[in-house]
Amino acid sequence: MKLPSMALSGLLMNPCTAFTPSNPSLRQHSTTLNVFSPPGSAGTGANWIDPSAPVNTPESLQKTLNEALKGSSFQKRISILGSTGSIGTQTLDIVDACPDNFVVDALSAGNNAELMAEQCIKYNPKVASLSTPEAADRLKSILKERGIENMPTIVHGPEGIVEAATVSTADTVVTGIVGSAGLLPTIEAIKLGKDIALANKETLISGGPVINPLVEKHGINMLPADSEHSAIFQCLQGVPPGGLRRIILTASGGAFRDLSKDELFAMCRDDARAVQKKATTHPNWDMGAKITLDSATMMNKGLEVIEAHYLFGASYEDIDIVIHPQSIVHSMVETQDTSCIAQLGWADMRLPIVYSVSWPHRLKMPYKPLDLAEVGSLTFKAPDVEKYPCIRLAYEAGKKGGTMTAVLNAANEAANEMFREDVGLGFLDIPKLIEGAMEAHKEDFKDKDVTLDDILSCDAWAREYVAENTKSVVKDSSSLLL
Repeated sequence: MKLPSMALSGLLMNPCTAFTPSNPSLRQHSTTLNVFSPPGSAGTGANWIDPSAPVNTPESLQKTLNEALKGSSFQKRISILGSTGSIGTQTLDIVDACPDNFVVDALSAGNNAELMAEQCIKYNPKVASLSTPEAADRLKSILKERGIENMPTIVHGPEGIVEAATVSTADTVVTGIVGSAGLLPTIEAIKLGKDIALANKETLISGGPVINPLVEKHGINMLPADSEHSAIFQCLQGVPPGGLRRIILTASGGAFRDLSKDELFAMCRDDARAVQKKATTHPNWDMGAKITLDSATMMNKGLEVIEAHYLFGASYEDIDIVIHPQSIVHSMVETQDTSCIAQLGWADMRLPIVYSVSWPHRLKMPYKPLDLAEVGSLTFKAPDVEKYPCIRLAYEAGKKGGTMTAVLNAANEAANEMFREDVGLGFLDIPKLIEGAMEAHKEDFKDKDVTLDDILSCDAWAREYVAENTKSVVKDSSSLLL
């Protein structure tokens, strides 16, 4: 797959101008959402697919009932990918709260050998994986210094993550790794019949064409562990096949929700440093750096639209977005009779995580109950898609399908990282780079018989595209200051 020329340089010359999609199909819609459908979509089933989550089918209803009747005295053995990150540490909080229900068999993380050592000492996993050989050696040294005799098998690198995901004794894998690094270990875990508590949305966004058939083939449960998709999943419990009409994803609005489009663009033009600081701080949630920035661009919500399509089977015309600044209503579903069912709770990631690892049971947790009187009011508004062009790009990629969502995801990951690394990339350059990659990929787009190799190839190409074009953007931006 060839790297395109710098044809995007004209589009990217001024990083603080308003974003206008070059694809005419992206310009024909109004500036607010519902994105591609009128309020209350038809829900006809056109362009719907088989869901990867256990919903919307007679088999899933029966499976849910059978599991529920087993009672809450269950014990699950889990592997946690990303154990030192936000999802991983909060999953371990749940293990601490419910020690009779969960046993930790494997942990994988980045390079934080010190925290991994503490986790190994406390939870005694069979396998511990870190990113690099140096971090793995450091972990061994710490555990030896602490006098640990029952050492886990210590591994590293991508192969180590796969080993943690496929440890024989675990029945559920919590995928808390950020980005496409979670794709291969998730696939290998599915092949072994392990349930997936899915916190890594990129797994379905990039790999949906491969993942969904594997889920069906191996009969595993794909259980969402992020707040919005967990909310939808919870709302769908007991909804009969054919009962779902529409999915409504709620969004906090991110760091710039209180600014108008013009105010945001002016801030990008006049104070790029302040934009960078604000874009990497979330007003409601305690999340990782990458996801926090995705929330600021609203790409996080666009990616969630694609994930909802693969998880629950709804067509893109039947998935809508609404901004809800309080982050109390985590998402909603509309049924065929136009009833709306919502899931509410505090902005606490432990709530969706605990349901993903305990479904369909309801464990008693030591958390603060929701008090609506304390909340006071709940507000909603439609997002401005001129202010948040990443939403439109995600819908466009999702409707195109095939390898386009892998390119969208990889281009976003690369642009997100470049912005956070402070190489001179502007906030408004992020969607421009993503759109450029999508346009360039049309030459090699594939939507039939998509394989894992296709997805990984497109992922690598899109990252290279963004890296090369970022150099051009930064050079052009610097020249404007001379």
